[in-house]
Amino acid sequence: MSRPRIALLSNPKSTGNIAQLSRIRDYCADHPDIFHYEVERAEQIGDALRTIARVRPKILIINGGDGTVQAALTEIHNGGHFGTQPPPVAVLPNGKTNLIALDLGAQGDPIVALERLVLLAQSDLSPHIVARELIALRCDPLSRPVIGMFLGGAGLADTMLYCRDKIYPLGLPNGVSHVLTALALVVRMVLGLQNRFLPPTPSPLQVSVRREGPITGRFALLAVTTLEKMLLSSELRGTGGGPLKLLAIEERPASLFRAILASIAGKLGRSRLRGVHFEEADEISIEGEGSSLILDGEMFHTRIGQPIVLKPAQPLSFVRLAA
Repeated sequence: MSRPRIALLSNPKSTGNIAQLSRIRDYCADHPDIFHYEVERAEQIGDALRTIARVRPKILIINGGDGTVQAALTEIHNGGHFGTQPPPVAVLPNGKTNLIALDLGAQGDPIVALERLVLLAQSDLSPHIVARELIALRCDPLSRPVIGMFLGGAGLADTMLYCRDKIYPLGLPNGVSHVLTALALVVRMVLGLQNRFLPPTPSPLQVSVRREGPITGRFALLAVTTLEKMLLSSELRGTGGGPLKLLAIEERPASLFRAILASIAGKLGRSRLRGVHFEEADEISIEGEGSSLILDGEMFHTRIGQPIVLKPAQPLSFVRLAA
């Protein structure tokens, strides 16, 4: 029997998998060259990757939301299961949020994406391999780093939690849920309303970028990423000051409006805007009292005097489906 060329790591509890997993299981049953491993909790991913490493896959495909991808990237980085040469990672479009899959060109039906990856594995993968920088997050210098690609904080994290806790339970389509969330955010910011049915007002934060002074205030949006695509911009490129891209938009309607216009014009991050901070760095620290930070689905809380530190992690190879 030939060695499996593809390993597929699935999280059945990912929101998108509730509807799709039976189709994926049927597909894998018809393709014995796919080694399919399912986990239900993040704690099981270490054992899963230890087992997957034994079959030496040509591609490791992750089937879950951004939280599942983040947990797998953390284990690949810290666990050393694949030695110094982990297989390239691919991500199926799935889950409620799929910023990582979007960045890698994986959109639409996950079965179609899986079929494409099976076809690619039969030939030279090099034209489809891209290197991606990763973020290593530490809550203290001695802690094991958590690895991810997109961190949202301040008003962005509050709004993401509001959408998850208040809007998604309504059972509406994702697109409608995101529009309602955006409208609720605009109502709060423009009218200055505070109500339990609206996203909360963000807490003050201090963001320090090495070699630069701290940025302090309340931010409608705080994001740190290594991705080429962000929430407000199809492409975010600066001048190459570091692998970590920081975007912080002050909690004022005018600042958010300027950022949106700059994004539409393709100038976000390329010109100075009042109330909009864009930095590229090799180290970022964030502190404040009880503000939420979300790194690819995993939540952290800031404290005064105990900054959360972000640094680049070792780059990893990914399979990009789109040109």
